[in-house]
Amino acid sequence: MTRKPQTRPSLKRRVARASGRRLAMRLIKPIPVIGTAVAIGLAGYEIRKKGLRNGLIHVGLDLTPIVGSVKDVIEFFTGDLIPDKDAR
Repeated sequence: MTRKPQTRPSLKRRVARASGRRLAMRLIKPIPVIGTAVAIGLAGYEIRKKGLRNGLIHVGLDLTPIVGSVKDVIEFFTGDLIPDKDAR
């Protein structure tokens, strides 16, 4: 059995791969910051919609990076976990 000689990827391919990884990391890094900014921006709306206590709980969970993401995924499939206040 003869083995194929291993060939190294071309310089162009290696540069493209490295820059793609660097770009991906640069794009992924600010996502928690952007999510926090959006949650803070919508805090007033959520507090008015859900009431003071439930609104603060909702915003607090959204501000916590991993917990907020998990809560959003669950809410995508099941609807709001924290109910809105009753209409008066």
